[in-house]
Amino acid sequence: MQVTETKSEGLKREIEVVIPAADLAARLQERLVQAKDQVRLKGFRPGKVPMAHLKKMYGRSMMAEIVNDIVNQTPRSVIAERNERSAMQPEIAMTEDEAEAEKVLSGETDFKFTVSYETLPAFEVKETSGIKIERPIVEIEDGEVDEQVTRIAESTRSFEPKDGVAESGDRVTIDFVGKIDGEAFEGGSATDSNLVLGSNSFIPGFEDQLIGASAGDERTVTVSFPDDYGAPHLAGKEAVFDVTVKAVAKPNELTIDDELAKQLGLESVERLRTVVREQIESQYGQATRQKVKRQLLDALDKDYDFTLPEKLVETEFQNIWTQVTRELEQAGKSFEDEDTTEEKARAEYRRLAERRVRLGLVLSEIGEKNSVTISDEEMQRALFEQVRRYPGQEQQIYDYFRQNPDALAGLRAPIYEDKVVDFILGQADVTDKVVTKEELMAEDEADAETLAASAA
Repeated sequence: MQVTETKSEGLKREIEVVIPAADLAARLQERLVQAKDQVRLKGFRPGKVPMAHLKKMYGRSMMAEIVNDIVNQTPRSVIAERNERSAMQPEIAMTEDEAEAEKVLSGETDFKFTVSYETLPAFEVKETSGIKIERPIVEIEDGEVDEQVTRIAESTRSFEPKDGVAESGDRVTIDFVGKIDGEAFEGGSATDSNLVLGSNSFIPGFEDQLIGASAGDERTVTVSFPDDYGAPHLAGKEAVFDVTVKAVAKPNELTIDDELAKQLGLESVERLRTVVREQIESQYGQATRQKVKRQLLDALDKDYDFTLPEKLVETEFQNIWTQVTRELEQAGKSFEDEDTTEEKARAEYRRLAERRVRLGLVLSEIGEKNSVTISDEEMQRALFEQVRRYPGQEQQIYDYFRQNPDALAGLRAPIYEDKVVDFILGQADVTDKVVTKEELMAEDEADAETLAASAA
């Protein structure tokens, strides 16, 4: 095998590989010898088929398999021998001339092909102990726990029939049909729907127009869907609802005691408060983790500046762009609605793609240099979590991941990234800062771009 580098520009490489016809013939002969004792042909005893006849019958198909094996295996070995790492799957180019290809398969000429790829950039991993991280912490007060417990109690509160008009806090049972421009719309109708007035669970303004209604009343309620309403085809539109009030009920006294806890499957109200506190801690913990990770990635992004593989960036950009344009289409919006232009948006998301690729390479290199690994148990746990999301389809989901290496790699990437982040945080200078819950939960503009570094 002859290997010749034909291009070396930055991270781009092109290698020409030539497999001499003599080498192809030797490989074919080896396969024919192996097949001789296995092939069964009419008119010949086992193992007695002449080699010339075997070659005539199977030589071309065997040579095609040999060529296929060479194309699949050689690029990896050639790149490894050059002490390089390909950023993506190498591109293989071979002759498109049918006559030339036929000569290769018949063993009359050398097999030539080129391998094109971009190498992963080489860079020095910097010290991480100097990275300063300010970890925002919220101290959970008893009042916040009590407030959440009260909300839970409100959601399980019982009601009893009421004579007279509906007031804020009462529950009305209604039938309604919603129309836009005189036409009923999907999802705009319901029968025997329970609505607690003042709960703000319906379109803004809907509940207010039912205050003062009695059982048996028919009312026309006119509201406008918010501009940011989740269903784009309804956002910002005025709707008219024909409402029939079938019953009015008043709330019973709100009690927070062990009986309430037992209704929720817990042994006592103290246990309920403990569970609520743990849920709040978990919610704040996730927000803290996000902001800490954001600071860490920002610090790494400032510390590293190196040439990126163009195709890796382009692939990441296309993934982002597809998601952005799909979301705009679903919302029925344009770039102008977002106070930008397509050109500016492309430039912005190209920078995001570059950041993700850069951080992915940095985290991957730090993890490799420090022997960060993912155990089989961790992968099994991640796979189990995926399977659990599809009750009744467990085996199909399990088989899908087992049979698709790319899907399994998709499970591995975020686990590996988090482990590398934890490793760096263990070395970084992290100090805690007590903040309000409003400060903690405030979403940074950059957070919306997502923290995922798309580890390479």
